[in-house]
Amino acid sequence: MDNLAKTTTPTNKIYKDRAIWFGSFVGGPLVAGYFIAENFKVLDEPENVKSTWNYTIPITILIFSLALVIPQSSNFPSIIIPLAYTLFAYYISKQYQGPGIEAHLAAGGEEFSWWRIIGISLLGLVATFIILMIFVVIIQSLGLLPDELLLKQ
Repeated sequence: MDNLAKTTTPTNKIYKDRAIWFGSFVGGPLVAGYFIAENFKVLDEPENVKSTWNYTIPITILIFSLALVIPQSSNFPSIIIPLAYTLFAYYISKQYQGPGIEAHLAAGGEEFSWWRIIGISLLGLVATFIILMIFVVIIQSLGLLPDELLLKQ
């Protein structure tokens, strides 16, 4: 954020909190991590870019695991999982990037277009689905996922 204050008009674009909310809900936790990491790059906080990915990947694995187990074990509403990680990503962006985003915009910086946000979110949705299918195949081949759990779906 120090370099941002030195320039008169930022040239890089940024993802606002609404974009992170949308991207997380539609594209999944990996898209949320991508948007947050990209913002940290623009805000010149490279240490937080690495930290974002160090948290995003394990949290995504945990979410995939929970998504496979929790809804099958009870009448747990499956919408809770995406809402939870979406709220979490939104909170992280507001808490750790909110002032930087506002400073960026106040200095004349731009935000990414909704076309880009929607496109990346949809690509993230497809990528998340493919990764989830690979994850299911791997844990099933290791014997960690009972066959009857898959048959119920």
